[in-house]
Amino acid sequence: MNDTQVLEIQHAFAQQKDNLQQLEQQVSQYVNEITAQHEETLVATVLHHEPPPPWVTSVIEIFYFVAAILFILGLKRMSSPVTARGGIIWAGIGMILATLATFFHPAIHINIGWISAIYVISALFLMLGLKRATRADDGGIGLIIIITSIIVAMTPTLLYPSNYGLIVIAVMIGSAMAWISAKKVAMTDMPQMIALYNGMGGGAAAAIAAVELAKGGHTMTIETLAVAGGLIGSISFSGSLIAFAKLQGILKKSFIFNFQQLINLLIFITILALGIGIVSYGAADSGPLVITFFMLTLAFGILMTLPIGGADMPVVISLYNALTGLAVAFEGFVLGNAAMIIAGTVVGAAGTLLTQLMAKAMNRSLGNVLFSGFGAKVQASNTEVTGSLKPIDSSDAAAMMAYATQVVIVPGYGMAVAQAQHKIWELTKALSDKDVKVKFAIHPVAGRMPGHMNVLLAEAGVPYDMIFDLEEINEEFPQTDVALIIGANDVVNPIARTDPSSPIYGMPILNADYAKNVIVIKRGSGAGFSGIENHLFYANNTRMLYGDGQKMAAELVHSVKAL
Repeated sequence: MNDTQVLEIQHAFAQQKDNLQQLEQQVSQYVNEITAQHEETLVATVLHHEPPPPWVTSVIEIFYFVAAILFILGLKRMSSPVTARGGIIWAGIGMILATLATFFHPAIHINIGWISAIYVISALFLMLGLKRATRADDGGIGLIIIITSIIVAMTPTLLYPSNYGLIVIAVMIGSAMAWISAKKVAMTDMPQMIALYNGMGGGAAAAIAAVELAKGGHTMTIETLAVAGGLIGSISFSGSLIAFAKLQGILKKSFIFNFQQLINLLIFITILALGIGIVSYGAADSGPLVITFFMLTLAFGILMTLPIGGADMPVVISLYNALTGLAVAFEGFVLGNAAMIIAGTVVGAAGTLLTQLMAKAMNRSLGNVLFSGFGAKVQASNTEVTGSLKPIDSSDAAAMMAYATQVVIVPGYGMAVAQAQHKIWELTKALSDKDVKVKFAIHPVAGRMPGHMNVLLAEAGVPYDMIFDLEEINEEFPQTDVALIIGANDVVNPIARTDPSSPIYGMPILNADYAKNVIVIKRGSGAGFSGIENHLFYANNTRMLYGDGQKMAAELVHSVKAL
């Protein structure tokens, strides 16, 4: 090897060394840039994103399992008015356990320790603010504490973004809104609140489905479950909002147009086709299909609920409750969350059973409820009303009840509107003081939601052993001296037994017309939700006590005590 070749080799080595030094400088510069941009995230990753020990995962699963058991036991206790309050508390404890377990889930990214302390302190101040916000004397201070706690919780989240912080803020805002609204809502508006909360549950399930479909990377089975949950949850969300608007009086009429059911059917078929397309081509590559899918499902929920009349609201609320539970269960499979699967399945099963019971109580199929527009417009009956409306004053009605042996009170939605339940309980106690036996007769679909009348009477203090359902009380009406009807209409209409052409024919009713005397407290002579005249009001043994339910009940109390 001559000198020239040696020089060439040395030059090549020197050039390679320069290239390596240049590459090292570029890599170092790139690492420095990345570190500068994501310093906090990297620190958090090093400190807190290590895989948790196996016992942590086991404890989380145990918490979920205990929460599911509490859900089931709470739902069981809710089946009886005696234990319903305890059932709600049990289910609430289960929800708290499930939420706490979620905070420690490996998928939740926690940043720096002092931020967690701020979240805990903010949550404590939020609870203090919620407690004070319901007081008349310092409600304003409570609202200030609530707003301040939310702002304090948002500050570190904006500086150090994390799933944990977002969850805490969402829980705090949702808790504040729910607590204040629940404390201030009137009992007469409880059906609207139930419909709204049903919708929120369905909307949450649909949101989970949308996020998971947008992320992609799932198996075909998981994507199928996500699509199914998104479909059901979206329908429940938008349909429940329409039900809320109807109950609240925002939508004062039902909307029925030509070929409505055909249009709904075509939309539903299109939704199914889009769902199949999303699963077949992969959610990650089907962005436009996913967006169109959710837009159509929301529209379908609206169009399906718009033609349904007020008479069917108890059934509709039960149905959407079942759909929400089913959607949550599907998304539980998507996330691999046992608590969601169990709780959603239980709620879905209970809602389905309740829907069937409500439809049976009206002697109608679920399809007839959803597609007939019953209660949306007046439907004629072939049987003409005979007789006349016979008024009575409060003093005569009071005397009739005070000297009776047994009085059966039949409440309906009119009592809820008049907020007369407390005066009715006063009347009951006044009659009991005169040795009159008083019972309450409750129809399964009385009011605007399942159990509406039971809730109102329980709030007024009526003992549970004085409240009887249709099957228990109907055989006692022939031995009843006075049946007092306050706010009930279709559920006591005898035409349901006699006229096959009536839209309520075959619906089980309370046999109030079999009582020796019937007193009806009513503001006017309007028809019920079904839009037909109540033949009971024209019967020979019926007297009409016209006026506001609460005012008339107060007059009856005064007159009974004066006897």
